[in-house]
Amino acid sequence: MKKSLLVLALATAIAPTFAMAEAGDIVVRLRATHVNPSESSNLGHQTDATYGAGTAALLYGDANAQLQVGSNTIPEIDFSYYITKNIAAELILAVGTRHDVKVSSTGLVNPNLGSVNLLPPTLTAQWHFMPDTMIDPYVGAGVAYVLGMDRSLTAQVGAAALPIRVERHAFGGVFQAGVDVNLKDKWLVNFDVKKLWFSTDVELDTTGALGTPAGFKKIDDLDVDPWVVSIGIGKKF
Repeated sequence: MKKSLLVLALATAIAPTFAMAEAGDIVVRLRATHVNPSESSNLGHQTDATYGAGTAALLYGDANAQLQVGSNTIPEIDFSYYITKNIAAELILAVGTRHDVKVSSTGLVNPNLGSVNLLPPTLTAQWHFMPDTMIDPYVGAGVAYVLGMDRSLTAQVGAAALPIRVERHAFGGVFQAGVDVNLKDKWLVNFDVKKLWFSTDVELDTTGALGTPAGFKKIDDLDVDPWVVSIGIGKKF
């Protein structure tokens, strides 16, 4: 009986110090975010479909060549609005995330094509399972808009530098899961994982170097589909 009273007293003393969410709360989080693409590329086959059989082998040294997109870690800020204590809307903003792009073959003089800079603001709706506890897990789903800001690449084929560009606008779906650890004075620690699905067209301008008409033509449907892993701190207002 004494132990039960002691536990109750401790719980009563500690509970008010944690920052539990309520309807109308706004949470601002600052996180370090790692963006790791899980790309799917059809570069060789699409290039041959556009320019004729044998073009991919000529350009890339491999008819089955694919594009590969590197990972990156960036700072990110997000804002959550609690519609109820269980339901929140989260807007994720970030600086552009720059990714190196290369071809998975050795046919090019340089398989490294350069880098692209993508800006992916994301909006999700979240369900918080246990908002009245210190450990508050959640799941969410939503949509991402991906803006290609710096999207110029170059394929060095012999003496020719052929320009490549990535589609400027793309939309995709998002699923997320994470946890807020509520601390004193309305502070919290956050861990979050997202999966994004979006595709972008990739175009090449041969500039007549292969005996083909100049002008950009599609050479790939690139599914980027990154995993986005974040950790950071937040504050409720």
